[in-house]
Amino acid sequence: MASAAEQLASAINFGAFAKATELKKRIWFTLGCLIVYRLGTYVPLPGIDPAIMAQIFAQQRGGILGMFNMFAGGALERMSIFALGILPYISASIILQLMTAVSPTLEQLKKEGETGRKKINQYTRYLTVVLAAFQAWGMAIGLEATSGPNGSAVIDPGWFFRVTTVITIVGGTVFLMWLGEQITSRGIGNGISLIIFVGIIAGLPSALAALFELGRTGAMSTPFILLLLVVAAAVITFIVFVERAQRRILVQYPKRMVGGNRMFGGESSHLPLKLNTAGVIPAIFASSLLLLPATIGSFAGQGGPEWLIVITSALGYGRPLHIALYVALIVFFAFFYTAIVFNPQETAENLKKHGGFVPGIRPGQRTAEYLDYVLTRLTAVGALYLAAVCVLPEILISQYAVPFYFGGTSLLIVVSVTMDTVAQIQSHLIAHQYEGLIKKARLRGRRG
Repeated sequence: MASAAEQLASAINFGAFAKATELKKRIWFTLGCLIVYRLGTYVPLPGIDPAIMAQIFAQQRGGILGMFNMFAGGALERMSIFALGILPYISASIILQLMTAVSPTLEQLKKEGETGRKKINQYTRYLTVVLAAFQAWGMAIGLEATSGPNGSAVIDPGWFFRVTTVITIVGGTVFLMWLGEQITSRGIGNGISLIIFVGIIAGLPSALAALFELGRTGAMSTPFILLLLVVAAAVITFIVFVERAQRRILVQYPKRMVGGNRMFGGESSHLPLKLNTAGVIPAIFASSLLLLPATIGSFAGQGGPEWLIVITSALGYGRPLHIALYVALIVFFAFFYTAIVFNPQETAENLKKHGGFVPGIRPGQRTAEYLDYVLTRLTAVGALYLAAVCVLPEILISQYAVPFYFGGTSLLIVVSVTMDTVAQIQSHLIAHQYEGLIKKARLRGRRG
């Protein structure tokens, strides 16, 4: 915790900010994009009665729609143009990454470097449009079949409403996808993660107000509210501790004789392997996949086919099937994403090329096997940590009707994205300081 606080204090150095012009531009650009996103969550879909929609959503707030609304930044509750949020893009990314592991063509594209990566990103965008169109069509059909105490949520049902809804929602999702990519390339942090992060943070004040209102009315006892806040603080502390945990593997480099009388090398370094290499990705992926089949069913309600109602009920928030699938998906994506971002064979070959070796381990294949062994054990612990942090608070939420914003998944996303963004700001500040030192050295050299 001390190390995290020191890094945060180092990153938030206003004197350094004043001089880092490029960093300030990136931060202002990121804030501007996020403000545009938040404004878009208040632009309603055409043909929707907002008052009736609010009544309908209030009846289903505690279910799967409440979790979907949290990831959409409240856009689903208001049925805005960003109602689907960025989740279709995340689902498309999952599908493409899974296909990359089984398709030789996509695997070859991945190995082609920047060109292949751009091609895969293009395929991801196309698939995002298809998934968003499918979900938007289901949402339009579901909205037409949904009615509240004062009538239907749709003012004028029909083909015109369905087509305009699909076009509007797909356009909103594509715009958010583009906005996230712009933040990643021209701003600070991962754009997609920041969009989800801002959506969760935006709903936190109202969630706190609702929690205190439950205490004021007596629906929830004051000791329980205090206990909930203490548990949330403890979960945040635990997340910070584990996210910074590393296994450092000692790597040594042999000494070399250069020029007949000079000895170089012989130093040692460390290969850091994070306990949770996959970060927050498994939780986001697992949540988006669980929300995908339940979205249409939740809107269809009792008017949908029987099999859809059964599936929606079984995947309800806090149900045993929902929890079991959530844990299984988190564990799967923890191992899957770790295998994508870290290749033991490639790392071992790079160490061998540069003369590095792990003491007691033969370079080459044996080193790759050793790294894979260590990484597998770390990932197993990291997957269990993710499952515990995401699922245990969710069980309490489903039992005591606590707002979703105090759940493990939301806290994990908020803390992880905050740490990653602070780390990026710090790296930009360090790079700016190095650039300043290099410029000073050049000026002194010219004067000399």
